[in-house]
Amino acid sequence: MSDTHNSYKEDLKTLRGNLTQMLPADALEVFDNDASQLQASQQSILKLQTGDTAPDFSLSNAANETVRLYDLLEESRVILVFYRGTWCPYCNLQLSHYRQHMDNFTKHNAQLVAVSPQTPDESMNIKEKNELDFHVLSDNGNMVARNFTQVFKNADQPIDTMTNLGFDFDSHYADDSREIPVPAVFIIDQDHKVTFAASTGGDYRNRVEATDIINSLK
Repeated sequence: MSDTHNSYKEDLKTLRGNLTQMLPADALEVFDNDASQLQASQQSILKLQTGDTAPDFSLSNAANETVRLYDLLEESRVILVFYRGTWCPYCNLQLSHYRQHMDNFTKHNAQLVAVSPQTPDESMNIKEKNELDFHVLSDNGNMVARNFTQVFKNADQPIDTMTNLGFDFDSHYADDSREIPVPAVFIIDQDHKVTFAASTGGDYRNRVEATDIINSLK
């Protein structure tokens, strides 16, 4: 079933076309320059590699319920996804892309868990916006993310540009650090070991393909 879906890269082309129509050219240039600079500056992104033991954690989901990683691992493997926020169109595209492959994830004894530093309210927003039927967790202060992927302070220029476009970046978070994670994906086996660790780098326009995750699960 999932083989009939577009790849992330194919859907990215459509998104880019839409953004070109929706955003002023100078604003899109700011965001693209930011992505390119992050690709160059963010090195040694992954904090855990294949074979490492994933540390346990407990975070609130969109309904403000506590979800513990090791409890989930008693049920199945976990595909752990770190993303930036609801305001990021590439994050929305990535999570929507993964949602289309849920049947294949489940078939290979794995459940999807998405983590960002957003508040539970914002987690609920992205869950409802993209009709996500998996856990979306709130990692206030990126306390969990720091153990898995690089965390950095978002630059002023893209945030100022968002503000000029009517988007309130700071309202999505419970603190004012403006720190966000570099997007990354991990598969954690039921013995708590990492079996897959991947990031496409600081350029947040690119994301790990669902097919790469599925091939690793196989």
